[in-house]
Amino acid sequence: MTTEKGTISINTENIFPIIKKFLYSDHEIFLRELVSNAVDATQKLQKLSSIGQFDGELGELKVKVSFDKDAKTITISDNGIGMTAEEVKKYINQIAFSGAKEFVEKYQQESDKGNIIGQFGLGFYSAFMVAKEVEIITRSFQAGAPQADVPAVRWFSDGSTEFEISAAERAERGTDVILHIAEDSEEFLDEYRLEQILTKYGKFLPTPIEFRDKVINNPNPVWVKPPSELKDEDYLAFYKELYPYSEDPLFWIHLNVDYPFNLTGVLYFPKVKQDFQLNREKIQLYSKQVFITDDVKDIVPEFLQLLHGVIDSPDIPLNVSRSYLQADGNVKRINTYITKKVGEKLADLFRDDRKAFEEKWASIGLFVKYGVISDDKFFERAKEFILFRNTTDEHFTIDEYKTKLEANQTDKDGNAIALYTNDINKEDAYIEGAVKRGYDVLVFDDVLDAHFINALEMKVEKLKFKRVDSEALDKLIDKGLKTETVLSEDEKKKVEETFKEFIGNNIVQIEALPVDDLPVSIVQTEFMRRYTDMSKINGQGGMLGAMPVMYNLVVNGNHPLIQKIAREGNENGVAKQLVDLALLSQGMLSGKDLTRFIYTSVEKLS
Repeated sequence: MTTEKGTISINTENIFPIIKKFLYSDHEIFLRELVSNAVDATQKLQKLSSIGQFDGELGELKVKVSFDKDAKTITISDNGIGMTAEEVKKYINQIAFSGAKEFVEKYQQESDKGNIIGQFGLGFYSAFMVAKEVEIITRSFQAGAPQADVPAVRWFSDGSTEFEISAAERAERGTDVILHIAEDSEEFLDEYRLEQILTKYGKFLPTPIEFRDKVINNPNPVWVKPPSELKDEDYLAFYKELYPYSEDPLFWIHLNVDYPFNLTGVLYFPKVKQDFQLNREKIQLYSKQVFITDDVKDIVPEFLQLLHGVIDSPDIPLNVSRSYLQADGNVKRINTYITKKVGEKLADLFRDDRKAFEEKWASIGLFVKYGVISDDKFFERAKEFILFRNTTDEHFTIDEYKTKLEANQTDKDGNAIALYTNDINKEDAYIEGAVKRGYDVLVFDDVLDAHFINALEMKVEKLKFKRVDSEALDKLIDKGLKTETVLSEDEKKKVEETFKEFIGNNIVQIEALPVDDLPVSIVQTEFMRRYTDMSKINGQGGMLGAMPVMYNLVVNGNHPLIQKIAREGNENGVAKQLVDLALLSQGMLSGKDLTRFIYTSVEKLS
């Protein structure tokens, strides 16, 4: 064929500088785009072969990426469908360039130009983000024609609107895209850099990707296979492929739906630690096995972003923007579908093997609690398998626990009162006191539990929660009954004044408690307890700011030591010692006060 030169019909002469500057904020995307195009070429040929429109030998379909540091070139080669000269003119000069023109006209005056290439069919022209010149050498498969009758074609552009098409030498079908790398992009002429990009975006592309004489991808990951063909070890092996240094997951969900949207994938429930913020961004989003992002907050519900794994949907374009995700109907349906599938999976696990479910609750519970806090619809699915664990390691559903509380832990208004601890060791004395009275105490020591308790009180009728050290024990479950201490009114006043001297603006609360209860203890209101607990998650901000620690000093008027103070006063300093012991038990004694307490205790022992 004769050499043909021409100018693409476009008014903007500086189109390539604009593409280079604004197409993507991260120029490494060029390799994803060009390799994806090459993979598409092999997949199209495979499709034509399967429907009888290509009867030649497919051979080993693959994409090869190579670079020459001295020549300053990167080459992406495939043995796929290839192009004729007319197809080059159509797809490179007309369709893609018309997209380029639309891109320039629409976005050159706007500030937000990132990640919109996919709207314009500009994948090929991402090459000019890193290249000063680009060559295409291609030979079409030309179904039904002898291979010798199909000439190879060379297309060349130096980044202006001019192009050149001429005859070329290429023995086999397929396409080579050769990038002559610009001086400011020579960072990409590096083996490690190229392999890192290929692994990031092409690790699971459906055609083998060869780089430096080795295949760097897995073309058949588990999510593209029918679940019926997979065993547990296949899912676990894939998990290790994704997260080589992680513990085995608890279980997984294989997603596979083709209507009303297309979605495949595998989501794993990991063993979640309390620092769950560090476990985010572990779900990878793909489109036709091409990596898009690990920021899936608009696709996966917030509470499920702690999951690990892969979701793949061809309905989500490669070059997706936040505004697209937020507005797209399919994305919203995918979000709802994933929530539904997770709820169904957890319900099945609970019904099929409750004991195993209870054993995994420490990790499962964090997902469930997060869901209850953030998603009302999820609560409706989850309320049958939400579990409470008590201090003797028994587990109860919500309904089971409300029934358990009816006998002994209801208040005068008929509310079931669930007592809880968020630190078994620190609150042991309070727990022991509650158990002596026949009360049951739950353990809520997860990082989300303060919010979870609030959510449950709003969603479950006639159920209230009180921390075991938030009130004097006989007031935790208020039955409207009044009890009196053996102290007279004058003795009460004397005891109150004695202890008031040591606690500043805090409150002295004299109660009629059993003789064998502690003489003095520290309690805080349930509101203050929850506020403090939630501050650990939210920081010290919030509408109340950094509140000072306020507490009530509960004095057991029936204890012999308190009766002695009422009779004899505080001549031997026992009242101060009792206050310090109560503060110490709550971790509220420090600095000079703690030092003084230690020396005083030693002196009393001497």
